[in-house]
Amino acid sequence: MADKLQKEKLVIIGGGPAGLTAAIYAARAGLNPLVLMGPEPGGQITLTSELENYPGFPEGINGFELMQKVIEQAEKFEARLAYEVVEEVRFAGKPYQIKTDVAEYQAESVIIATGASPRRLGLKKEEEFIGKGISYCATCDGAFFKDQEVAVVGGGDVALEEANYLSKFCSKVYLIHRRDQFRGTKILGDRVKNNPRIEILWNTEVREILGEERLNGLLVENNKTMEKYELNGVRGLFIAVGYNPNTKLFAGDLELNENGYIITDDQHMTNREGIFAAGDVQDPYYRQVVTSASSGAKAALEAGKYLDSLE
Repeated sequence: MADKLQKEKLVIIGGGPAGLTAAIYAARAGLNPLVLMGPEPGGQITLTSELENYPGFPEGINGFELMQKVIEQAEKFEARLAYEVVEEVRFAGKPYQIKTDVAEYQAESVIIATGASPRRLGLKKEEEFIGKGISYCATCDGAFFKDQEVAVVGGGDVALEEANYLSKFCSKVYLIHRRDQFRGTKILGDRVKNNPRIEILWNTEVREILGEERLNGLLVENNKTMEKYELNGVRGLFIAVGYNPNTKLFAGDLELNENGYIITDDQHMTNREGIFAAGDVQDPYYRQVVTSASSGAKAALEAGKYLDSLE
């Protein structure tokens, strides 16, 4: 990195619910934060057609619309939003250095809110049909499939929980798992097995997403018998094969757990003094907009305390 860098008091990396909430709190506290919005401004929630469980919107709200309001609120308090993608960081020594596709920065404190991305199946039409029958979050989108047939892909705890959750209002749930036994906990597996609305398709994989404008069925294959057949009644596909935290930039600089999530203490601080993390990048459990916003607020409050201590 160059010797001459733009100096900042607080840089927030990530423009989703956690990063933008942190920006609101930091801006109101007079910290003049710079938010590097990243490749997906607004975060994953912008792909959700309707969000029904976020407080304050009893009729629900479009995910994109919600994040536009959050962006407006951050700008109202004069947070500086830069639509730049971070390419390199150096956190070994202070001041911390951050290089984007546009500029280079020095920061006294940093909040990382880069989120996590659901693992894809890698199928044709998968990206195209997100919000059109394909989802990675049953609690976000499941209610739109009331009295319809849906499928869940996966065999871990998240897949088992989502299948049970969807069975409360969907007419039928196919649980598609490529192995002959679940990876999730026994109690969740037993609930699925005993649920009359759930049909388990063991040793089965999705080979093709059917439909022209939106998902209209699935082509699946039994990987033992090699038999292929269509599930023509399926209108929703919930993919629950895990998440990948967006932490490649920070490997080697910050302490990560075995699954790649940033490790933080109760104050959201990482193993580097003055570097905090919030939202899905350090939370492998909840992955909700409201919990990400909450952790962003806490990280901003702690960053403010840290910066005060330097003075």
